[in-house]
Amino acid sequence: MYRCSQSINSAVPDEYRKVAEALFPTEGFSQGQGPDLKTAAEFAEALGICTEYQRLLVLDKNSREQKTFLEHFQNNLDLLIQKTWVEKADEARKEKLQDNVPPFIALIEQGNYQQAIEEFGAILVELAYLFFGAQSTKDDFSEYTFRIDAQMGLFWWYGGRLASLKGLSEKSCAGSSQTLRAVLLIGICYLTNF
Repeated sequence: MYRCSQSINSAVPDEYRKVAEALFPTEGFSQGQGPDLKTAAEFAEALGICTEYQRLLVLDKNSREQKTFLEHFQNNLDLLIQKTWVEKADEARKEKLQDNVPPFIALIEQGNYQQAIEEFGAILVELAYLFFGAQSTKDDFSEYTFRIDAQMGLFWWYGGRLASLKGLSEKSCAGSSQTLRAVLLIGICYLTNF
């Protein structure tokens, strides 16, 4: 599993620090609190995906346009996985990861965003391993990705922080399932446009 520092550290560039701390507070979420829609939109803007993100955010979960977008996401993720060079021993990981994508998409289509966030976190762990190998399991993984590219580093930092949403239920989260969907769409949109 790739690791992400629990706090905002010196690896996060100053221009992203405020938006990162707003989406995932250093001290964690207060009882019944979670990220809000405005904060999620600001984070999407920092990742450079704001226009596409805002378009997707207003779609009905069962709309044809969202289904098409999720198909594009799956196709792009499949392409990323297939084009990743790995050792022979890791080929099974690639196949398993590809097998995990359709059930993840089904969770989104069902509106089960809490479970979808957990599954997406697991997908990102495997994807990070395919992209970065053993480096993804090291404590300085976030710092490493920020050194490669600041926005990409912010994305992998986000992926490492998704687990902090696990304790938030859709009923206790400040913005309910709409907020959980908004946070999830950040990562899906980023990978679709990667």
